[in-house]
Amino acid sequence: MDKDATEHAGQALARLAAEVGAVLHGKGMLLATAESCTGGGAAQAVTEIAGSSGWFERGFVTYSNEAKSELLGVPAELIARHGAVSEEVAAAMAAGALAHSAAQVALSTTGIAGPGGAVAGKPVGTVCFGWAGPQGVHTERLVFGGDRRAVREQAVAHSLQGLLRFLV
Repeated sequence: MDKDATEHAGQALARLAAEVGAVLHGKGMLLATAESCTGGGAAQAVTEIAGSSGWFERGFVTYSNEAKSELLGVPAELIARHGAVSEEVAAAMAAGALAHSAAQVALSTTGIAGPGGAVAGKPVGTVCFGWAGPQGVHTERLVFGGDRRAVREQAVAHSLQGLLRFLV
């Protein structure tokens, strides 16, 4: 991406994070994030917004399978059965973020940003998302194009867009 495209993407992400914050603030809800492949990118995006302490509670970066189990309570058997990059694990991560925080809503990301790591049925760019809240848990699986940075940036943006859909 050239400098102008990078700046535009950053501005779009900032607007999206501000919109998430406005909705959460308006509903009196707190957000927790549980991130693997995005490495805390969603938490970083929302905490760039002034006043985010009023609606962001905490973030978990659970890159390893052990961290997913230890910090979020994701059963090791679930990871062994479905793989860390699965909607089942994304759902458990989001639910675990709620259970281990004071938040009322959570998002999760787990995926293969690349350039390596692809497995049968899960190419590089595969990301699974989870959103959890009072209305239950919703998951989604997408495959993004581009290099590692592009996959991670698209995943952060999609996690926030999905959260907005989940909240309204």
